[in-house]
Amino acid sequence: MKLLSKKSIFMGIAALLLVLLAACGSSEDSSKGDGGSKDKSDEPTTLTFLIDNQTVTDGLEAVSADVEEKFNIKTEFELRPGGSDGDNIVKTRLATDEMTDLMWYNSGSLFKALNPEEHFLDLSGEAFMDRVTDDFKAAVSVDDGVYGVPGESTFAGGWMYNTKVYEELGLEVPSTWDELLANNDKIKEAGKIPVIASYKDTWTSQVVLLGDYYNVHSNDPDFAEKFTHNEAKFASTPIALEGFEKLQELHERGHYNDEATSTSYEDAVEMLATGEAAHYPMLTTTLPAFNDRFPDQVNDIGFFGQPSDDPDNHGMTIWLPAAIAVNKNSENVEAAKQWVEYFVSEEGQETYMSVMKANGPFALKDVELPEDSYTAVKDMMKYQEEGKTAPALEFLSPLKGPNLEQITVEVGLGMVPPEEGADKYDRDVERQAKQLQIEGW
Repeated sequence: MKLLSKKSIFMGIAALLLVLLAACGSSEDSSKGDGGSKDKSDEPTTLTFLIDNQTVTDGLEAVSADVEEKFNIKTEFELRPGGSDGDNIVKTRLATDEMTDLMWYNSGSLFKALNPEEHFLDLSGEAFMDRVTDDFKAAVSVDDGVYGVPGESTFAGGWMYNTKVYEELGLEVPSTWDELLANNDKIKEAGKIPVIASYKDTWTSQVVLLGDYYNVHSNDPDFAEKFTHNEAKFASTPIALEGFEKLQELHERGHYNDEATSTSYEDAVEMLATGEAAHYPMLTTTLPAFNDRFPDQVNDIGFFGQPSDDPDNHGMTIWLPAAIAVNKNSENVEAAKQWVEYFVSEEGQETYMSVMKANGPFALKDVELPEDSYTAVKDMMKYQEEGKTAPALEFLSPLKGPNLEQITVEVGLGMVPPEEGADKYDRDVERQAKQLQIEGW
């Protein structure tokens, strides 16, 4: 073997040192300036978050900004439609294992129908779940697992109304259904729209029926249990059938706006805020949309629960919040869990409420409503304080037929009578109950 001279060795070492120094200099330069890339350890984790396109995301975005600053976790929101179209997207993405890291979805029966134990992370053992109320946990639980945190405050389903129109026409908040119809007649005579039907977005057609559940529950507290186990039907239970009958009656008396099928949710918000219409049967989750688009009119929007025939028993149907769930098959499970932990924390909720007012009481412990709450939320609190509330049926029963919004459109437009609509819904529920293998079906 030929030996290298000392000179050759020294030259080789010098050349190697020059290469190493150049490499270090290049690395340093690349980490400086706008065009350079950061060290891999400084790269943020990016979470994807699927949410419906009709939820105001200001609060979520504010919390996401905090999470990025504190934990180097970015959030990218993906939007889906509401209603059945959005449900189909959610189910397809779960079935094909293409769900985002975080998902926003209804709690209660719709959430449980997704088989959350197969797709979402069980959070029951996490310390931060101690802040979550038991009633919300029940709405996202299967057996001993808890699969979500509340994404917003509780809310109600009933009648949003323009208080300025009421003042102008000298109307009082109705405590019976007949009083509401009489108000509608006066509003129509004054040249305004009594009730908005925004059937272009078919999910909005359900609220008259669903918001009537306080009246069902207060008359028959066991209805949900009997309904779940095939012992009671909408079509054969007069108090439950009344929700469908009210939809028909509003149509027959000409209380809806013209061209209901081309009127959207966004159109409805504008019509109520501007006083073109007086009533909108809707969930109070609409309030942030009013605040976003019509901040000067948002406190002109009041709320009352759907009346029955008993003036002494005028109550309100409440909904538990939508859930934020963590995809247990995500590559970023720990980051997603850190996101929800911060969201439900006291600091996270302060950030959320700094840009988002509540739609009702919170499903987190030790969180109080601020004094500048919406007028409609203050109206809700009266029912809460009097104990005249009941949860929507979907929180007392795992059954909610997927075709309800199409059926309520048909009844609301006078295409089918209430009895046929109720029977169609009972059959829709039967198919779901058999798929879920519920006892009694």
